[in-house]
Amino acid sequence: MTAKLIQEQPRTYVLILETGDEIASTLKRFAKDHGLAGSSFKAIGALSDAKVDWFNWQTKKYETAADIREQIEVLSLIGDIALHDGSPEVHAHMVVGKKDGTAHGGHLVEAHVRPTLEVILTEAPEELRKVHDPESGLALIRP
Repeated sequence: MTAKLIQEQPRTYVLILETGDEIASTLKRFAKDHGLAGSSFKAIGALSDAKVDWFNWQTKKYETAADIREQIEVLSLIGDIALHDGSPEVHAHMVVGKKDGTAHGGHLVEAHVRPTLEVILTEAPEELRKVHDPESGLALIRP
């Protein structure tokens, strides 16, 4: 991955992920290395594989929506990074397109870049923190 600061206030970066980079772990590492306590991002590119989930409200668990093991296009990737127990946590939703034109989407679990992913990441003006929500069982951003 390569990165460049393109704006000072708010800090905004362009990140170029490369073949083999895993999206969520790369973004998490970048946030930790740059002291980002809250950010949002958007991206487009292409992948060699992706797994996305959906949240089942009845069971309060994530279930697999799609597990794709072929070349796909990232049609839309949006998300945020917030602190959970003092460490950055990535939360992202993604829609990908297959060669036949069908689209699949959901909560990003894991995806590997091939050949590139172009990310614009912007720091939030205030720290974002996730806390446990007893109703859903999830760690959610709370102001």
